[in-house]
Amino acid sequence: MSLKDSLKSLNEIDFNDLDLNNLGSWPAPVKVISAILLLVIVLVAGYFMHVQDLQDELTRQQAEEVTLKQQFESKVRQAANLEAYKEQMVLMEASFDKLLRQLPSDTEVPGLLEDITSAGLNSGLEFEEIRLLQEVAQQFYIELPIQIKVVGGYHELATFVSAVASMPRIVTLHDFQIVPDKSGSASRLAMNIQVKTYRYNDQGQAR
Repeated sequence: MSLKDSLKSLNEIDFNDLDLNNLGSWPAPVKVISAILLLVIVLVAGYFMHVQDLQDELTRQQAEEVTLKQQFESKVRQAANLEAYKEQMVLMEASFDKLLRQLPSDTEVPGLLEDITSAGLNSGLEFEEIRLLQEVAQQFYIELPIQIKVVGGYHELATFVSAVASMPRIVTLHDFQIVPDKSGSASRLAMNIQVKTYRYNDQGQAR
């Protein structure tokens, strides 16, 4: 049958009479055209699905490219600043060593007690108590608390506190308590204070 005859036969077909539940009864030209249309639809659908997958992969690759570029730029900046980082590390280590030298060793604690006592006496104070308390271990250092009770005038107490705070070794002052002295003199005050000094805990990093 020629193409012209096929098209003429199609014009004679009433598509409303076609039974979708009985495809086998359809005329041959309709079957051929339906098969061709179905094949085209499958091919087009497959093509667009494949293109969509490729588009998703492209988007993912582009996002990964941006991330890799950022990482590369970060590495380049780090490499460019490597020498500066090394110099900073040297300075930090030197500063850390300087701080460590300000921490008294076990053998220097008695000397520190003498310095505190001298500061109090030179300020005109009377010592009622100066006592080492139990050490408190922290991760990188150990606290050495010293409980002190002194008696004197307000200005003498202020001078003593200033002298202790300005000692070359690291000391901190805690738990001030100032009350009138039991002697009843209005000019005399009793001060309880805890002084803490510190030493390096060389076992801290091993924990």
